[in-house]
Amino acid sequence: MRILAIGECMAEMAPTDAPSTYQMGFAGDTFNTAWYLAQLTPETPLSYFTAVGDDAISSRMLGAMRESGINTQQVRIVPNRSVGLYLITLNNGERSFTYWRGQSAARLLAQDKQALAHAMMQSDLIYFSGITLAILNPEGRAALLDVARSARRGGKRIAFDPNLRPHLWDSSSEMTENIMQAAAVSDIALPSFEDEATWFSDKNPAATLQRYARAGAETIVVKNGAETVLYRTRGAEGSVHVPPLASVVDTTAAGDSFNAGILAGLATDTPLPDSIALACKLAGHVVQGKGALVPINQSLLDSCPQP
Repeated sequence: MRILAIGECMAEMAPTDAPSTYQMGFAGDTFNTAWYLAQLTPETPLSYFTAVGDDAISSRMLGAMRESGINTQQVRIVPNRSVGLYLITLNNGERSFTYWRGQSAARLLAQDKQALAHAMMQSDLIYFSGITLAILNPEGRAALLDVARSARRGGKRIAFDPNLRPHLWDSSSEMTENIMQAAAVSDIALPSFEDEATWFSDKNPAATLQRYARAGAETIVVKNGAETVLYRTRGAEGSVHVPPLASVVDTTAAGDSFNAGILAGLATDTPLPDSIALACKLAGHVVQGKGALVPINQSLLDSCPQP
């Protein structure tokens, strides 16, 4: 299975153990998922679709992608642009972010609709998020959804994480409307209940699951922090218990790594409950490290089936 992830990779400034010091890396929600997926199933062909600038930090980012096993042939280079930057602040394991995105080339990733369509047609599974949509202008969002809709009609599978980030949108109504438009072109939806309850007034995870099912998704996995994961696939519903954790250091990329476990299961035809169990294990490992990209231990790698 050939997988394509679409979105924005940014320069990340993450706090270290030394006071007031930070370490630079590269991260971003769909990129994080791709990075973990490349570690879990290195034999799965995996590409990233985005845009970067023509400066030194953009070149360094592309090198980091390649080193992690992600194909960058679909990355567009935009002259006189750069990449976005964000800084992480931690408070008892919970993170907050400060962003600088003004010159981010990724905001133009859907500008070349033909290139986007070509990238999707070269793939079997396409993955994007609500953040992917949020950084685009209205024309770019319409282009991305139109190409995804056509790809789905052509037999491609579309996976979508709503990843609701209201500060990226002009209004909450704009956000929720676009999220459900994306859900309508998706086969697989990976929402987080806490966000969905806040912005869609869902009373429980079952309400979130049903809403995405009505939108047209065949497979829905509702993340719920440390609580039970609810899922539906091909009309069958179930739940998976989340193992408790003794401590949480940094929740950055918890959901992104969870998604990687689900996509790894799709790539290897693993039953969905087993994929969710792997996703929970991976996310539990990630939140006990610092930053978005936490090296995976061998026991996790051994538990992941290969294609």
